Amino acid sequence: PTVSVVRDHLFKALECSYTDEEFDELCFEYGLELDDIVQEEVALGGRARQGVDGNVSADTDQSNAEKKEETVYKIDVPANRYDLLCLEGLAQALRVFKQVDPEPPRISLKPATHNMQVRPETAQIRPFVVCAVLRNVKLLPERYQSLIDLQEKLHQNICRRRALVAIGTHDLDKVEGPFSYEALPPQEIKFVPLAQDREFTGEELMTFYESDLQLKKYLPIIRDAPRYPVIYDAKRRVCSMPPIINGDHSKITLSTRNIFIECTATDRTKAKIVLNILVAAFSGYCDEPFSVEPVNVDYMSEDGSDVQSREVTPDVSPAEIGASIGFIRSLVGVHLEEGQMIDLLNRMMLKAERDGSKAGHLKILAPVMRSDILHACDVAEDVAVAYGFNNIEERIPSCFTIGAPQPLNELTDLLRREGLAQQGYTEVLTWVTVSHAENFTMLNRTDDQRNAVTLSNPKTLEFQECRLNLLPGVLKTLRENRNMGLPIRLFEVGDVVRLNPSTKIGAVNERHLCAVYCGTSAGFEVIKALLDHIMLMVGILPGSGDDPKTFRLDADGCEDDVLFPGRRADIVVNSSKIGIIGW
Repeated sequence: PTVSVVRDHLFKALECSYTDEEFDELCFEYGLELDDIVQEEVALGGRARQGVDGNVSADTDQSNAEKKEETVYKIDVPANRYDLLCLEGLAQALRVFKQVDPEPPRISLKPATHNMQVRPETAQIRPFVVCAVLRNVKLLPERYQSLIDLQEKLHQNICRRRALVAIGTHDLDKVEGPFSYEALPPQEIKFVPLAQDREFTGEELMTFYESDLQLKKYLPIIRDAPRYPVIYDAKRRVCSMPPIINGDHSKITLSTRNIFIECTATDRTKAKIVLNILVAAFSGYCDEPFSVEPVNVDYMSEDGSDVQSREVTPDVSPAEIGASIGFIRSLVGVHLEEGQMIDLLNRMMLKAERDGSKAGHLKILAPVMRSDILHACDVAEDVAVAYGFNNIEERIPSCFTIGAPQPLNELTDLLRREGLAQQGYTEVLTWVTVSHAENFTMLNRTDDQRNAVTLSNPKTLEFQECRLNLLPGVLKTLRENRNMGLPIRLFEVGDVVRLNPSTKIGAVNERHLCAVYCGTSAGFEVIKALLDHIMLMVGILPGSGDDPKTFRLDADGCEDDVLFPGRRADIVVNSSKIGIIGW
């Protein structure tokens, strides 16, 4: 993603000024790219003032937003560096990298004073919620805009257009805890949505926002659900109906001092990451910088009378990762000493030290904003970035290899080209996933539950399972081209997928070949001649079929009901069935 930051605001946060060329070099050193430098008229707090974002709103009109032409840097950041999606996170990272700050800010947790009660019916639609409170925040127009932009970037990135996570921010002084997260029939939800002046039900909002260019894309997430998620305060005032819109009552204004953040989600891990990114970036504007008040999230029992489990959010404890010094050296390609690695990792906001329990290993603590650090590979990448890719000496590899096709692919290409295409057959390429009916019912086959790989969440009925053979796809292609002149010769060579418990992933790919001849007569001799030609190409001749070098047709033993009885045969090689032929 590309992040737009006002140059002067960034330099103020960095407490240092750079020429455009110097900043471009700094971005490259940190693994970023300064994509463009433009002069733009920036409306500070403009979208917040307009109140159409669905998350944050101020009480003044867009026309009153302060507009000023500024130099804007457009910076490309890695897709997994969510902490760099705003000016605040970018400034934190570069300050530590340039050793202006010795370490990233440490977030301190204050005692929790608010509760969020989660009703059990939310499990049907959006089961998780995480919350936090920022106290005594000093908001300026540019900070408004940064908060708006960060939420939008997160929504489009890790939140997957609000399908996984939806962010809501509220003026805590306008609402009262404890809060309640519920799922109700849409006609029972009534509130004044953000930037509106009348009350709507949940159903009416679905219709009202169909013409809204920004919000209409989020409506399908919950539109057809029997219950919509909703967050109430203690006085049953609606704070938000995620992932669509917030209530107008709790909107944030320029005078807001205490901010309540809630993130509802279908993915708990993603929700925690999003909340941590928000509090790490904007808790620095509190009177007590980088202090956060957690919220007790209580998951209630079925009757709503007891707390089944409690989760305190946010969790700002660092993630601990171990990495072998030898492994890091092998990936980076430079023989770095232990102390050098520790210094380099500290510049990347990773606190590193020698692992006392394992010789030759480092123990790394990744702060909450570095959610991208998951494995020793990520640690090695950060070592390489801090060391500087341009500083890694180029050298000729110690071993030489010559690229060559995989034997299976080489054989496949030979059969496609000389075995089938040169015989007048047209190749087709069809989907690897098919419907259950195409795998079994339409082929007169029975599902024994032991072969087909089934998708757990298919988007449509057309793509429920991985194909077990190529015939359905070729026949569908033939059906769609039945108006073409006869004869029609089609073939496909591709992979099918079967369950196999003995493999690591529980399934295996098999390379199959399928050819179809369609003419005014059955043309068995045509397809049989093609079979003879293909078998001859791979060195298998007609014979007994009891050894690997001969094949035969077994009409009596063929019981595959995809073909007509008496007009079908098994293809047998080495006493094993390898295919069928017939009509």
